[in-house]
Amino acid sequence: MDDYPLIENHGLLGDLQTAALVTTDGTVDWLCFPRFDSPSVFGALLDKDKGGHCTVRPRGATYATKQLYLPDTAILVTRFMTEAGAGEVLDFMPVTGRTVTPRHQLVRMVRCVRGTMTFEVVIAPRFDYGRRSHRLHLAEQGVVFEADDGTTLTVHPIREPDDERLLDIVTDRQNDLHLTLTLQAGQQRGLALESDADGPPRQIRLAEYEELFDRNVTFWRSWLGQSQYAGRWREAVERSAITLKLMTYAPSGALVAAPTAALPEQLGGERNWDYRFTWIRDASFSVYALLGLGFTEEARAFIEWLSDRVRERAGSEGDSGPLNIMYKVDGSSDLDEQILDHWEGYARSAPVRIGNGAATQLQLDIYGEALDSIYFAHRHGIQVGHRGWSSLLTNLDWLVDHWDQAGEGLWETRGGRKHFTYGRVMSWVAFDRALRLSEANGRPAATARWHAARDDIYDQVMAKGWSEGRQAFVQHYGSDVLDSSLLRTATVGFITPQDPMWSSTLDAMEQELVSDSLVYRYNPEASPDGLRGSEGTFSLCTFMYVDALARAGRPDRARLVFEKMMGYANHLGLYSEEIDLTGRQLGNFPQAFTHLALVDAAITLNAALDQKVSR
Repeated sequence: MDDYPLIENHGLLGDLQTAALVTTDGTVDWLCFPRFDSPSVFGALLDKDKGGHCTVRPRGATYATKQLYLPDTAILVTRFMTEAGAGEVLDFMPVTGRTVTPRHQLVRMVRCVRGTMTFEVVIAPRFDYGRRSHRLHLAEQGVVFEADDGTTLTVHPIREPDDERLLDIVTDRQNDLHLTLTLQAGQQRGLALESDADGPPRQIRLAEYEELFDRNVTFWRSWLGQSQYAGRWREAVERSAITLKLMTYAPSGALVAAPTAALPEQLGGERNWDYRFTWIRDASFSVYALLGLGFTEEARAFIEWLSDRVRERAGSEGDSGPLNIMYKVDGSSDLDEQILDHWEGYARSAPVRIGNGAATQLQLDIYGEALDSIYFAHRHGIQVGHRGWSSLLTNLDWLVDHWDQAGEGLWETRGGRKHFTYGRVMSWVAFDRALRLSEANGRPAATARWHAARDDIYDQVMAKGWSEGRQAFVQHYGSDVLDSSLLRTATVGFITPQDPMWSSTLDAMEQELVSDSLVYRYNPEASPDGLRGSEGTFSLCTFMYVDALARAGRPDRARLVFEKMMGYANHLGLYSEEIDLTGRQLGNFPQAFTHLALVDAAITLNAALDQKVSR
């Protein structure tokens, strides 16, 4: 671990088509161009020697660092303090909008705010996950890195024309760039790194930079100004909203599960997955969070993306099969899993996987999540048109005939298919929401078949998904294993929050899956999932637990769990996938699912506490 920054010691930048991670010591160690799921240009996060990076930090001196976001924006400020002076690096990516483009910029502005400071800058790209060599071209106005496939990274200096020399430039045998920059208090200079620029490097004047900076500030503050949340945890909720926006691919409206790949769920373990794709389940959850905060356009964009996937699966002649559980951000489904053998992995946690082999799994719960989000959007004025409804009919016809199959389940286990209770509950949700949509809109539907399927699922779950011995709903039929995915059972209306069966299920989970307020997904020893090793508590599940407690009339307990969980956020309010016994964050970072659940929990808990006060 000494060679790698902690996962939580990063901030997130983005332009709504791709994203970068910046460490607390000023290193960009993860950045993919031109999309979230494109090959990396900087990937030192997964191999410190071969991955590539862009570093800006004080030269030579011992320094302390602090990192923050410019309030209400996605502009990251990394501050350095030395005995000789104080300086900072402002990092941001100009927002690209909904037009697909290969050209993206990362702006790194360096300031001295007190005394004198000399910065060292290293730009060491490694194109295509470090699999391609590159050449370095020094031009009159800047620098161009060119990979052997023609991909380029152009460095534009930000300075005034009368600067005698912005930088002392040194190149090395690996065609990397080493620069030094000495500034006095009040001075600022910088760099703009651009992928596949349409021209040679050019000098950017400070006035032009200031205009670009101001536009970025205006964009984020105007966007966040749409938020309707006025509850107790406004700062955390709004930071989560910005984080989710940063992980949304603007051209399609699709939300990636995380902007990273292969960060381990256990150091030295094999649970290292690529999360730079859009899961039907995860992204469906975004509709609740976005609409709950007032971000209608983002919710509408995702519903359109989801509707396109449903129509594609329905087929031109009405033939249908199961929906894919995940897609690329453009809606394509080629997610073949590969292992990058030449990279050692974060903190030597191999294998490094890109692509995702779980894409072909059967997970029937996604129909419930999709239909529930479509129904929720309908209640907020986002309607399903005729073609969308016809496609839903075809998919539901398939589900009527196949809901009783075994599958891999929500957690994408690789230990064989089972009859997961959560999958059955969400299949019940699919038919329930379809019936409500049909009735609300007067649409033609196979209501008799849907009613029968919904009732059969309910009876089956109560007969096979409930354990008298555990007095709890269990992970899959024929077992006594608990599973925190079932925390949503009352949330989706399958059972009332005050039902004694639900209360005893919460109590059982408290005893077995909850560790000092943090929640595990399940016990891999009791329910083998086909993978070696263990994992930390799952941050998503902790926020789901808060939501479940608040709905079950336990707001004080829910608030304590929520407040404890706030203490596990990183210095910027960001969460990865998991938390280990030391409180360290593990897994891909930041994770959309966790931030979505944070928003939902905050909204539900705030309402429960308000109701308690009003009594």
